[in-house]
Amino acid sequence: MLLEVLIGMLLFLIGIVGIVSLQAASAKHTIDAKYRTEAAYLANAIIGRMWADTPNLASYATPAGTACPAPAMTERDKWICEVGTTLPNATGANAPTIVINGPTVTVTVQWRKDVTDPLHNHVVTTDISFM
Repeated sequence: MLLEVLIGMLLFLIGIVGIVSLQAASAKHTIDAKYRTEAAYLANAIIGRMWADTPNLASYATPAGTACPAPAMTERDKWICEVGTTLPNATGANAPTIVINGPTVTVTVQWRKDVTDPLHNHVVTTDISFM
């Protein structure tokens, strides 16, 4: 009888350890989903601003080495700062970029949780043309 109790406790312990590890994995995936959602929101936000400011579309292209905060804060600079403060490690080499090629605009938002985490990208491409 004592052996049956010990085996029952062992099975119960294995189940509890499994549930705890599943909860840890669930928390990790929830945080990843949060960052992906924020990256999508930020990319769509700058595209919306560019649609509203179509005559000045060329001013949104990101030059290499854009600093945050920039001395003259344009809409693009404000957006770069917002990305840098919202997503982890989204500055420096991982800074967001906006590439404009005619009416085609490509917005890339990158982040990584820490140095061991792989680089995550969210890329949005759209056409913004004058009417």
